[in-house]
Amino acid sequence: MHAAIIYESLTGNTRKTAYFISRELKKAGWTASVSPITQVDYQSIESADLVIVGTWTDGVVIAGQRPGRAGRLRKLPALRGKRCIVYITYAIDQGKALQKLSRIMQERGANVLGGLAIKRNDLEGGAKDFVARLLDAIPA
Repeated sequence: MHAAIIYESLTGNTRKTAYFISRELKKAGWTASVSPITQVDYQSIESADLVIVGTWTDGVVIAGQRPGRAGRLRKLPALRGKRCIVYITYAIDQGKALQKLSRIMQERGANVLGGLAIKRNDLEGGAKDFVARLLDAIPA
């Protein structure tokens, strides 16, 4: 199985998480490519069994949370029929940012299977949990 991981990162937390996710998938026997949203690997998306999209939580600490740089996410290539799982990194409260990210990917045509909010103080543990859930949801 192959996963194309696309991330948008401001401070580096979401980028680190993408690489942690990639490492965990490879341990499970998958192949994975990782690319920032500004340098999307279109070939990898085309061949992917699963597209994983991640960004950070933007907005006021306790209200108005949204996916970081949502405008860039809305410009991703069409993901018609592609299975997709999303993740969002956050510091204090992710609010409804994860649901909003899921909607954006659905608007791009993706079949969003779920997602996870990952707190920035445990990116590696969050990535392990993310991949464990992903592997339970998607048979190899």
